[in-house]
Amino acid sequence: MLKNVAVLLLDEVNPFELGVLCEVFGLDRSEEGLPVHDFAVVSAEGPVLRTHAGFTLSAPHGLDRLEEADLIAVPAGGNFLGREYPEEALDALRRAVDRGARVLSVCSGAFVLGAAGLLDGRRCTTHWRHADELARRFPRAVVEPDVLYVDEGSVITSAGTAAGIDACLHLVRQAYGTAAANTIARRMVVPPHRDGGQAQYIERPLPRTRCDTVGDTLAWMERHLDQEMTVEQLAAQAHMSPRTFARRFQQETGTTPYRWLLRQRVLLAQQLLETSDETMDNIAGRTGFGNAAALRHQFVRSLGTTPNTYRRTFRGPSVMPEVA
Repeated sequence: MLKNVAVLLLDEVNPFELGVLCEVFGLDRSEEGLPVHDFAVVSAEGPVLRTHAGFTLSAPHGLDRLEEADLIAVPAGGNFLGREYPEEALDALRRAVDRGARVLSVCSGAFVLGAAGLLDGRRCTTHWRHADELARRFPRAVVEPDVLYVDEGSVITSAGTAAGIDACLHLVRQAYGTAAANTIARRMVVPPHRDGGQAQYIERPLPRTRCDTVGDTLAWMERHLDQEMTVEQLAAQAHMSPRTFARRFQQETGTTPYRWLLRQRVLLAQQLLETSDETMDNIAGRTGFGNAAALRHQFVRSLGTTPNTYRRTFRGPSVMPEVA
């Protein structure tokens, strides 16, 4: 059941993530046939809190309100990565899970759940920029940086900002069915379900070598991404034996020639999808994938979404047809 929802606030809470939770669970939409939640905003650090945007807000309830909640949601905060949290709040989260309630984090709210020990042994996620830090601080957590949200039963974690909407609609869909989730999504003017994961939003700059042994070869590879390449050909380009080249390449880039080349081809495909109206076949040829089907296969493997969906996301609705 999902009747009683409480949002746990800490100092420097992010207004957008708080607003998402209020929009999905805190509004009375009974005129549309939707259930009304017993909704409360709870402060862990006094009746008046600062937001990350600089203004203050008041929370009428204390931590005791969490004891009756079916769902406790923790929005992101501006300083959540490097601060300590009130032990009373962490205890309340642990008690909630122990009695069968669910907890949800949005973006960096995952760090609060981690501090409570609720991510230990569980799959989880957070904003892609914070995923490495989450894994470092909570080594027993199984961090999945490329997904929009993770549902581990009693613990649900979502990625950055708008991914909180995806997780909230997922919970509504579970509790009340697809029609209810679709109705809320229409009111919010958002898709009821998004394909793929946050991998498509991650900034991945071109890797640079730590020394110049294979630097010239990397530059040559970047200029000839449309061509077939073998380790033997690349080794000859670098004036090394294939075995020596492969070892040096791994040492200096941290990956294999094949994986490095694949990543650069996907990056170029992303750039062309964002900035041009070229057909999928043309993009596949320019990036060395050969045809649109191969481009689609590798794109989905790398980013969790199709080239055409990626183009719609970053360019808008005017796109060329995609070859399956």
